[in-house]
Amino acid sequence: MESEKLQPLAFRMCPRNLDEYIGQEHIIGKGKMLRRMIEADRLSSVILFGPPGVGKTALARLIANTTSSNFKKINAVIAGVADIKQIVTDAQNPILSGSKRTVLFIDEIHRFNKLQQDALLPYVEDGTIILIGATTENPFFEVNKALVSRSTVLQLKPLSTDNIIKLLKNAINDKERGYGNYSIEISDETLYMMAEMSSGDGRNSLKALELAVSTTPPNSEGTIVIDKEVISDCMQKKFQVFDKNGENHYDNISAMIKSMRGSDPDATIHYLAKALEAGEDIEFLARRIMICASEDVGLANPNALLVAVAAFDAIRSIGMPEARILLSEAAICVATSPKSNASYLAIDQALDDVRNIDTGTVPMHIRNAPAEVMSELGYKVGYKYPHDYPGHIVKQQYLPDAIVDKKYYNPTEIGYEKKIGEYLRWVDANTSNQ
Repeated sequence: MESEKLQPLAFRMCPRNLDEYIGQEHIIGKGKMLRRMIEADRLSSVILFGPPGVGKTALARLIANTTSSNFKKINAVIAGVADIKQIVTDAQNPILSGSKRTVLFIDEIHRFNKLQQDALLPYVEDGTIILIGATTENPFFEVNKALVSRSTVLQLKPLSTDNIIKLLKNAINDKERGYGNYSIEISDETLYMMAEMSSGDGRNSLKALELAVSTTPPNSEGTIVIDKEVISDCMQKKFQVFDKNGENHYDNISAMIKSMRGSDPDATIHYLAKALEAGEDIEFLARRIMICASEDVGLANPNALLVAVAAFDAIRSIGMPEARILLSEAAICVATSPKSNASYLAIDQALDDVRNIDTGTVPMHIRNAPAEVMSELGYKVGYKYPHDYPGHIVKQQYLPDAIVDKKYYNPTEIGYEKKIGEYLRWVDANTSNQ
């Protein structure tokens, strides 16, 4: 029909059955749980989460086409509690429901506020409604915990390059819904380029194909030639699967920190580039680099923290795009520095003792005595000033009596910290007879 031709290609090419569904083999492949549930029409509440364009809504439409239940759909952006109550009322009415189960698909379920999600809970719990929720956000963070606990949470992954190439070829060859009645010439290399630039988003790959076909005039032989130049113009730049306010924000910064900690400068710069391209706050990135310089590099290379702090101060004056250079320098400095978390472990162990055991009191000889009468009470009495002794060191007790034998800082033999260890051993050796 003509009206169908006006629909976007991505909508027209939605799978009509499970065999046409592309990707997500880990949950919808032969013998997998969700496929068995759909084929047996024994669906229970599920929450589908994953990045855009990976098939969440398409999967819901498949369920709608295959289930014998009453299928209702709402979008959390525009729906409210009243819409939920109406669906529940209809589901509880045997005349309106025909005594069938009601499957409710809620797109962008993370957009529901707590009140709206709470309104769903009792009806999901008693089976009045079978919920299918779709979200680009991690439901463990964004959806009511009680609602999550009553649902099977399934993660959909970005489509592979092969998945997207198959999706594009299907659209090109489909005579009913796609461009099978057109004469289109497109090389495998161009299809691969489209798949790569789509970053796992099937919808965007189909949008690019639709734009390329509709804006490229046929040649003298009536063939629409789609080459890499056409695709570059249609897609402009690679789609970034990255929401700086969503789960990808946490995953990407976690990967960047772990790459710095793991001494991999190439991976570090990759994740830094993704963060910058997604519009991350440059001060946030600089703060994470500073923390890593202290927590993971520590005294193995004290200069790493100086570089990180300098970068933080400088980017506040410079801003983007030049700030990318300073962030890159600081991140590479941290990634390529020798590593030690001895300072981090030291303070955490000391804090644990302060919070959980009786650590005693400050020894009298190292207490402050601003008033003469305090000296008469023993404050500061017996204190040895290290600079009055050879090597500017002297043996005396600093820790309280209760933990006098505690050792919190244990320097490694890596980087500058090796010199610290040598110095502390020298101190012990030269004060042992005092």
